[in-house]
Amino acid sequence: MPSPLAERLGHPADARLVIITCDDLGSSHAANAGIFEALACGGASTASLMVPGAWARQAAASYRGEDIGVHLTLNAEHDLFRWGPITAAPSLLDGDGGFPRTVEDFWDHADLDEVRKELRAQVERAVLWGFDVSHLDSHLAALQNRPEFFDVYLELAVDFRLPLRLSGPATERSTGFPFRRLAAAEGVVFPDDLAYVHGPDRRSRFEQVLADLAPGVTEISLSPALDTGELRAITPDWSERAGDHRVLTGEPTVGELLARSGATLVGYRALRRIMRKA
Repeated sequence: MPSPLAERLGHPADARLVIITCDDLGSSHAANAGIFEALACGGASTASLMVPGAWARQAAASYRGEDIGVHLTLNAEHDLFRWGPITAAPSLLDGDGGFPRTVEDFWDHADLDEVRKELRAQVERAVLWGFDVSHLDSHLAALQNRPEFFDVYLELAVDFRLPLRLSGPATERSTGFPFRRLAAAEGVVFPDDLAYVHGPDRRSRFEQVLADLAPGVTEISLSPALDTGELRAITPDWSERAGDHRVLTGEPTVGELLARSGATLVGYRALRRIMRKA
């Protein structure tokens, strides 16, 4: 199906455009190093910062104007590696030193006023640290899939005039409310679709996602990190994160893979530009 968003970005309506995003910047030193390398070599076009992350300040010190958004964070999913709110927000704590581990626990206990205050503080702190914030997305999609939390997500996008990450139309049906239509009605720009790279064979899966791209703008989300002792101690999915790093920085290069697939790499700043012009 032709894409009005592709045309608004100055491409043919049937163009296949892709945003390659690195999530979890600021979560660890391994993530910071891997993500900045992926951005520098052109393997990725954008990244998103976890402001409450233990290494977020170091990410800010390393920032050189890359296309980076805020990865709005209200969960800390790892058993042994914890992070928590940057504001006074008792309802956002799980009693074990950080945000709730699961999205369901967050939904069950979070106070909406505390959510709103915390998320606004995360965006404002990124701006204070010098980031030219390009977009907003939601860690573990915690803000997208429940209407009361989506309202806060959308409010931030409108107030800061920033594009949002939203999953595709099929998930809108399964979620049970029209979050894409609600965002569009407020003039918020978002990609046509969202894809994740799953499974142990990261390169094959990434190449398949590129080969299957539909016309329009598709965001592909990865979580690259260097294979270090720190990363292995933090998360059991360390090998997948290290695999994402090899995909984005290794051979064949992402540029070569894009050329084979006929896709064009774009970033969130292009979406922010058309949103603010409108």
